[in-house]
Amino acid sequence: MKQIFALLISLSLGLTMNAQSGMTPELLWKLGRVSLDDVSPDGKYALYGITTYDMGKNTGERLVYRVPTKGGTPERISEKEDGSESGAHFVGDSKTIAFMRKGQLRLKEWGGEEKPVTDIRDGIANAHLQKTKNGHLLVFSKKVPRNNWLLRPYESMKKANVRIYDDLMYRHWDDWQGEMTEHLCIADLPKDIIHPVVIYKDLMKGEDYAFPTPPFGGKGDYSIHPDGTHIAYVLKPETGIDFAQSTNTRIFLYDLETESTTEISGDNEGYDKYPKFSPDGKYLSWLSMPRAGFESDESHFVVYDLKENKAHRTLADFWHSYDWADKKTVYITKDEKATIPVYKLNLSFGKTGVSAKAEAFATGRYNYGNIKAGKGTVVAERMDMNHPTEIFTFDKRGEAEALSKVNTPIFDRMPTSEIREEWVTTSDGEKMLVWVILPPDFDESKQYPALLYCQGGPQSAVSQFYSFRWNFQLMASQGYVVIAPNRRGLPGFGKAWNDDISGNWGGQPIADYLTAVDEMAKKPYIDESRIGAVGASYGGYSVYQLAGVHEGRFKTFISHCGLFHMESWYGTTEELFFANWDLGGPYWDKPTPKSYLDFSPHSKVDQWDTPIMVIHGEKDFRVPVEQGLQAFQAAKIRGIDSRLVLFPDEGHWILQPQNAMVWQTEFFMWLNKYLK
Repeated sequence: MKQIFALLISLSLGLTMNAQSGMTPELLWKLGRVSLDDVSPDGKYALYGITTYDMGKNTGERLVYRVPTKGGTPERISEKEDGSESGAHFVGDSKTIAFMRKGQLRLKEWGGEEKPVTDIRDGIANAHLQKTKNGHLLVFSKKVPRNNWLLRPYESMKKANVRIYDDLMYRHWDDWQGEMTEHLCIADLPKDIIHPVVIYKDLMKGEDYAFPTPPFGGKGDYSIHPDGTHIAYVLKPETGIDFAQSTNTRIFLYDLETESTTEISGDNEGYDKYPKFSPDGKYLSWLSMPRAGFESDESHFVVYDLKENKAHRTLADFWHSYDWADKKTVYITKDEKATIPVYKLNLSFGKTGVSAKAEAFATGRYNYGNIKAGKGTVVAERMDMNHPTEIFTFDKRGEAEALSKVNTPIFDRMPTSEIREEWVTTSDGEKMLVWVILPPDFDESKQYPALLYCQGGPQSAVSQFYSFRWNFQLMASQGYVVIAPNRRGLPGFGKAWNDDISGNWGGQPIADYLTAVDEMAKKPYIDESRIGAVGASYGGYSVYQLAGVHEGRFKTFISHCGLFHMESWYGTTEELFFANWDLGGPYWDKPTPKSYLDFSPHSKVDQWDTPIMVIHGEKDFRVPVEQGLQAFQAAKIRGIDSRLVLFPDEGHWILQPQNAMVWQTEFFMWLNKYLK
């Protein structure tokens, strides 16, 4: 294994040496990955984590630091080296910090020794400790047995290897449904927390519902009232086929005094998520998508009056992370023309209800996210196409200043890529933004090979993200011009632009890609005889679709976890609400949706004539591996030069360090074979 890994490193280094100076696959995995955890109530300190990877051990570790928000030297919250730290948060003041390690919650008084808060069998997750009048309230999630697990009668058959299901969803993203589900739990603790918690209350006892909402739910799925009297939480109170076909998450309010639970999100049938109490405890907010089954709808900012028991829907937009700064002010991010700026919501409360006015706060060619606010302080994560996430704080005018500079020493010595903003006219007369990422040390007089980047999602903006796989800086550093269109179906350009992809995957969005390539190929610095197309998920679908309609525009393709045969995909994927909305329903509907008749890439394989590499994770249940196998087999039977790269222990993404290094090596070796 060591010899194979050394060979991969040498191959990758060879690729880099023949390309422009700048980012390399090895350096990409040496970067510290920064993420914000919390800001103290007094606004004086922030907590953030740095994840680093050991390529030889094929593992990563996250350590948490405290830093003054006015600037200063970050300090580790713990001196122990026995496991990653996560979920760090302040408990009442800026000196008391709780955090997770090895599935249990720990507590640290700054300058003192850390001590255990929990000692719960099999561990907990998503924990938050909050001071109350009488002590502390602990909220967390915990795995519990399902009520009706079909394999329990066979517990004596230890050597049997079988899965038995009577309903959907029997698997989700990269996990098979098992004997356990996860519930929201609470525990009351004394002020001094002498003994670790072992006894707790399950708020969902007797149900097979899952908390937090899979697959991406977390601590943002609940909020604790400032006085510790209530807990607001998100729940999708459905199981089986209903869960598979619904986006109807709802907001529930639990009263600790009466031990009663009330649903407060009303008759909305789309996603309701990210509940947060206002600092004065009078209101609860959340984001609410109005259309049932549409996971990428725009969201209303909802403010619920706890005294009147009434929800007020305010502004609708493609909102993301937010936090209350005071009782009338919320800082929030949103998609806006391929960037994610910070906006300030100024709330007004009157007899007729609650209204909100949005005011631009921190803008620029950046992606902001994970906003946290303390007294007089706003802190957020920030990234762009040339720089990974660091932590920033803001002055009153929205000017940002870096609190963390984890990767600054590396990027200070590295040439960056110029990012050009091009606007082209689409085939139906609309204006489309295309990002063009140029190699470091770009020479306008030379010609470069180019890559058309096809975005996944499908409703996921080509904004200022810094990916650790689909990394534009890395691609450009290998000597490629990257063409990244914000084609139809992306947020940030209006509701209609975002909606135009649903039911029309192979129509205007694919035409937008061809327009982008045709217009950029006119640039004197792009060699139109050396253009490839790459992408994952819907981007991988786009690659397969383009392979049948490109008419010689591309010299090679790479598709990662792409959808190839739409009927078989509908029959094997798991989140049916997504398939029903974006494909227009199941393939047996009458009339048959055109997604199956006109927009299934397998139907155009007779037009395939260009080398293609297919990459897939065998644990990908979102786009099952059979999609990639069918595409590779079709290409080989057609006599097309093709390669299949399978990762048995990866799902929709490549997450393990050495697998990622293999991915990058194969990716650039294939491109260099046909485009260099």
